[in-house]
Parts: sequence; structure tokens; C-alpha cells
Amino acid sequence: MTVHRLDLARQASQRTISRRAALAALATCTAASPALAEEVVRIPHVFGETVLRQPPRRVVSLGYTAHDALLALDVQPVAVRRWFGDQASAIWPWAQPYQKGPQPVVLAGEVSVERVATLEPDLIVGIGSGISHAEYEALSAIAPVLMQAQEQAFSTSWDNVLRMLGLALNKREKAESLIAHTRQQFAAVRERHPAWTGRTAVAAYNFSGETGAFTSNDTRGRFLTELGFVVPAALDRLGGRQGFYAKLSPEDLSPLDADLLIWVSSAGTVPDIVALPMRRFLRAHLEGREVLTSPLLAAALSFGSVLSLPFALAALEPEIAAAMDGDPSTPVASAVQAGLAP
Repeated sequence: MTVHRLDLARQASQRTISRRAALAALATCTAASPALAEEVVRIPHVFGETVLRQPPRRVVSLGYTAHDALLALDVQPVAVRRWFGDQASAIWPWAQPYQKGPQPVVLAGEVSVERVATLEPDLIVGIGSGISHAEYEALSAIAPVLMQAQEQAFSTSWDNVLRMLGLALNKREKAESLIAHTRQQFAAVRERHPAWTGRTAVAAYNFSGETGAFTSNDTRGRFLTELGFVVPAALDRLGGRQGFYAKLSPEDLSPLDADLLIWVSSAGTVPDIVALPMRRFLRAHLEGREVLTSPLLAAALSFGSVLSLPFALAALEPEIAAAMDGDPSTPVASAVQAGLAP
């Protein structure tokens, strides 16, 4: 459940359309302004350009996590895309307090252009949706479609998602305020734990018999770097230029040999993690510096949104602090409970 983005990326990689011109416009994306004469908002992206002549009122969110940013901006989407889990209206606990009014329509599975048309949107958010260029063209006949700036469908950082949506929805000041507040929360944790800065950390997974780790380009890797940690460069090399994860051989888990090891896996995979023979030789295991996320926290890290990251931060700070206090005898509650402790 925690690594559904693996399947999403594999599907999206088969449908990615190269748009180098749009990528060249990435530098202007976050600073773009409405044209002064007509007050038209133009936002370049991987498939072209989204043109908005007035702030949208009916927003359909096709991105698997984009509705978190919409809710944070006080925008109630008329429809959202279900990614995984059994949460009400596909909205998880960290975002539920921001849901007001009627519950949104939940769109599951492949995108149905006909279904979207019945919702009568004036903006369709496709950031992080994995839709193809052909689907984009079909949806654009219904309403303007806002896509991510880069080719990799699921690599847009949480702050850039906010900035693009803030521009599209005429809520730029709100977006920047949210970004600043979230960064302040991470900065406060770094100030409380200065010894974390520069130490290595890895977010690993075990899913359907596959063991691997997330690169610094992934939301889970970015979470660690926001805390001052460094994701080993070897993982990024293994993940490739656009990869967000690196699959590892059970016989060689050396890329996981870091100062901190966080297992972003569901409880059902714990026996498989415990049984990994080479895990016993990792420094993080030998020195009691492993942390296991709960399914809810794993989902929060996977979403990697402006709402889910502070939620995960509050829960994981004491766990990471216990793991990184320099005393191997300090128990890390999640690792002890799961049987991961040495």
C-alpha cells in the first residue's frame, strides 16, 4: 500500500510525451504572472500551456494527491481521484479538517472523459495524474487542464504544486504563506536537532517481495532532506536520472547502510523485513537506528503534500530523535514493537 507510486510510474513511463519547450519554461512557471492587459493567467507545462481568463469555480482533481493542495488553498474540489486506501471521499485524516460542504465525487481507476464532462468543471487538475497526451487533449475540450511542468508525472514537489495551483486559482499569496509556514515547521525541527544535518538517511520499502529505497527525487527522500539529512548519492545513481526509487538485490543491501533507516512499509511486510538476512549487517540495525512507519504515516509520506508532511513530521520526530540520540540502548518504539530492534 505504501509504494503504489511504483505501479503508477511504470504505467506513466509508457505514456510520457517529450516536450522540451515546456521544460524550458519551467523556470518561469513559479514566477509567472497574469498578462497585465487582459488579466489572463498562462501557465506552461509538459503538454503545452493552460490559459485561464478568470479564477475557476468548479475544479476536478485528477492528480492522485493534488486535492490536498486544493483543500489547503480553501478550494473544495467537485471531484477527486482515489489513489489507495479506504478513506472517506479519498481524503485522508490530515486533510479531512479542510473538507467543508458537500463531499466530492470520487473518481477511481482510469480517467473517464465522459464522467469528467458530466461534472462541468472549469479547471481540471492533471498534476500527478499520469494521464497521456491524448487524454489531455480530450479533457481540454471540456475545460482547461493544468499539468505538471516536467515529464516525470509524479515528481513535482509539494511547494511547486502549491505555486501552480495558487497561480491558477488566484491564490498566490495563500500558496506562498502555506509554503513559508510548512518550511518553518521543518526549520524548527532542524533547530531542535542540529546533529541531524549532514547525516545520511534512507527511506526504504519492502513490497511484494521487492526491497528497495527511495531517491532524493521522491517525496520520501525530500522529507529526509528537509530535516537536514543527506540521501546517499549511490541511491540516486541506482534510481537513474528520472527514477524515484532504486530496486535492490536481497543479497546486497549496502545502499541502505546509512545513519538512519526508515522503513516505509505496511505492517504486513514486517516479517519479510525481519527475515532479510543482509539487514543484520547494516549499521542502522546494529546500532538501533531503524524506524518503522505505521500504515497511516507511510501514506502521509507517500502523499508528500503540504498537509500530509507536517502530519508525518509531528509523528516521526520523536522516533527519529530516539534513533539518532547516539545511544544504541535507547528504544525506538516502532522498531521494538515490530521486532526490528537488534
